Amino acid sequence: MPYRVIQWATGGVGRAAMQAVMAHPELELVGCWVSSDAKAGKDVGELVGESDIGVIATQDADALVAMDADCVLYSPVMADPDLVCRLLASGKNVVTPLGWFYPGSRDVRVIQAACERGGSTLHGTGIHPGGITERFPLMVSALSAGITHVRAEEFSDIRTYGAPAVISDIMLFGKTPEEAAASPMVQFLGDGFGQSMEMVAAELGFDIDPQMNATHEVAVATQPVDTPIGVIEPGLVAAQRFTWQRTVRGEPVITVRVNWFMGESGFDPGWSFGAEGERFEVEVTGDPGSKVVFHGWHPESVAAGLERNPGIVATANHGVSAIPYVCRAEPGIKTYLDLPLIAGRAARDFQKGV
Repeated sequence: MPYRVIQWATGGVGRAAMQAVMAHPELELVGCWVSSDAKAGKDVGELVGESDIGVIATQDADALVAMDADCVLYSPVMADPDLVCRLLASGKNVVTPLGWFYPGSRDVRVIQAACERGGSTLHGTGIHPGGITERFPLMVSALSAGITHVRAEEFSDIRTYGAPAVISDIMLFGKTPEEAAASPMVQFLGDGFGQSMEMVAAELGFDIDPQMNATHEVAVATQPVDTPIGVIEPGLVAAQRFTWQRTVRGEPVITVRVNWFMGESGFDPGWSFGAEGERFEVEVTGDPGSKVVFHGWHPESVAAGLERNPGIVATANHGVSAIPYVCRAEPGIKTYLDLPLIAGRAARDFQKGV
């Protein structure tokens, strides 16, 4: 019998996740929570541009908590820990890109109690933070000895991210440098990146200093920049760079960086993606060192990205691929280190028995 899955929220990640669940041979989509009145009452097939499948989107969280299901793929903009606990206590496993990558020294007793009550498992996935910041660095690290530094870095044109309210009101693009200096992204992303870096440090054996270092740099437009959130006028923020680091006796040993630009020109400082373009990088400095560059997770154009952004799809697939493994795991918070190798599945036309 396939594992029964509820999709919680249908933004970019949620829509891609529903498509991935519907294509996965071991999964069945049985429920869907939506935040908007416009989506409520619609068949989820319509929400993803496919034929109706008989599953109706709802805003009734209580009904979904009470539903018979094996797993919830939980992907709203912001996590509600109380709701996650309710889902876990109801006996549903939860996979989410919104954190819980690595508990470390955090107080997770409430979450653990909910897992024990429901006999359920919680697993945090994601891409950045997530896979690029711990799964892949740790995998690559096995090829090195004497490791002294690990780096994970994103280079993205943020114009292709189809969430204008988030870009303007949370990321604070198009604001003054003074307004952007108060960006919640330092804390919002810092918690997820912090968990990833702690996982890497613990597994590699780095004796990291207690404090995580974070820096936030901005570049301002030098000419009008046309973007999906409107024209960014000269003097307003058109590019941002966030860096988080963990150190050993003051020496950086783990670096995570985000480079978000509105295009590649027309701002000061004149940052650039360089010859390799948009990408994700993982680099391990050791004997020998390794550098892995991930292409394919960025769209060919701004228009294509607003229609379907491959990075968003990869984030969704990372979670969906984990669901069967999480459903088979013992109760509790399970990290990448606790689960077996997670793999995707063949396209439907290439699967056995088709």
